Amino acid sequence: MNWEVVIPLLAFLIGMFVVGIYTSRQVQSGSGFLQDYFLGGRHLGGFVLALTMVATYGSASSFIGGPGIAYKLGLGWVLLAMAQLVTGYFTLAVLGKKFAIVARKIDAVTLIDFLKARYENKWVVIFSAASISIFLFSATAAQWVGGGRLIESFTGVSYPVALLIFSFSVLVYVIAGGFRAVVITDTLMGIVMFIGTLVILAGTIIAGGGVPHIISTLAAENPNLISPYGADKSLTPLYVSSFWLLVGVGVVGLPQISVRAMSYRNSKAMHQAMIIGTFVVGFIMLGMHLTGVFARVVIPGVEIGDKVMPMLALKVLPGWLAGIVLAAPLAAVMSTVNAILLIVSSSIVKDIYINYIKPEASQQSVKRLSFSVTAIIGILVFIMALNPPDLLIWLNLFSFGGLEAAFIWPVVLGLYWRRGNAAGAVGSIVTGVLSYILLDTFAPNLWGMHTVVLPVVLSLAAYILLSLVSKNNPQSSLVKQGII
Repeated sequence: MNWEVVIPLLAFLIGMFVVGIYTSRQVQSGSGFLQDYFLGGRHLGGFVLALTMVATYGSASSFIGGPGIAYKLGLGWVLLAMAQLVTGYFTLAVLGKKFAIVARKIDAVTLIDFLKARYENKWVVIFSAASISIFLFSATAAQWVGGGRLIESFTGVSYPVALLIFSFSVLVYVIAGGFRAVVITDTLMGIVMFIGTLVILAGTIIAGGGVPHIISTLAAENPNLISPYGADKSLTPLYVSSFWLLVGVGVVGLPQISVRAMSYRNSKAMHQAMIIGTFVVGFIMLGMHLTGVFARVVIPGVEIGDKVMPMLALKVLPGWLAGIVLAAPLAAVMSTVNAILLIVSSSIVKDIYINYIKPEASQQSVKRLSFSVTAIIGILVFIMALNPPDLLIWLNLFSFGGLEAAFIWPVVLGLYWRRGNAAGAVGSIVTGVLSYILLDTFAPNLWGMHTVVLPVVLSLAAYILLSLVSKNNPQSSLVKQGII
């Protein structure tokens, strides 16, 4: 075991434990528990909001899978990855003030709280909770695999042992501190991710002999590596432009991102987050994916893309610095995992159990159930992750597409179109999810576009058509009261 690398990583994990224990003392008991545990009391400032969005969105795909594919496809994948530049800005611009105002008025803690109040229909809630559980479970498995592989790479322990270490570390501080622990650790993780990106990019450029030498070496190996179309010419203009929907504007439909748009303190905090978040996301995505491409010159012949970043850090950096830098992808994975865990557990506890099974449940029983459900989900994902896929990025992007197809129109049009109703929302969710799963299974990337495009279009058509033709769905009280 390389202790020079392991010791900084252990210090990082111990720090996360301390934060989880400390923040567990700040979580309210009694009537404020749900607000605090799942939403942090709606007190996030601009800097914290920006970094928690960056850390939540930045995941194993951003730091492991994405650079791994960039290693294989070249600069074309860097161009495609920069679609993520607008993620935080667009999410806060579209949801922003209106979503937060409505959430406060109806005391919403989760995205499904908003959908329940907006459409006043149990099937909207049930289908929404089912979609979250299905797609976020696969996303959580992808992150679990990423965390396990990282720890395996730089400690030398077997994959199952590494996975167990990662799972235990995440579950302790998420269960203990809830959302408040998540956003505080996300802030620290966001800083680590930013610094780690800068260090690994600089180290790779130096090891590769400078940018001109790296580019000329790539061009000599395969001119397509420095073209917009990718080494195998698979990155067609239509595919790249459609990818912007998946990782750019469509992110507004991701529950783990949208819930942050109801957690900030005030308008000033939101505006600060839009600026800070855009800059940090842009730097991290550009830096990490460029590093993945440049790594092809420094460590040629890597067969498994997910191993590029750990191998690169150990190659170009001193051991102690590699340990610090490798905390960046570990931070990205952990921050995404903890956010997803809370979303899934809140959809089960808050949206199903309290709404339809036991509305009279005491706060103490809800608290115990929240802890238990979070732990059970983590254990189930651990079991699923014991047999990992070769490239985890595809599992993560599958989750993104399914959630966007399900939620983008019920959320956005639910906020801005008064005619939208429960029939439209149910039709949109069902159409989006089913068409996405079917297309992904039988006709992926149909007509050269990313699979998510057609389901999003079909779900939009279903929302508008069913809202217009349904006569048995009266306007919700939010519309009647002028809140929407």
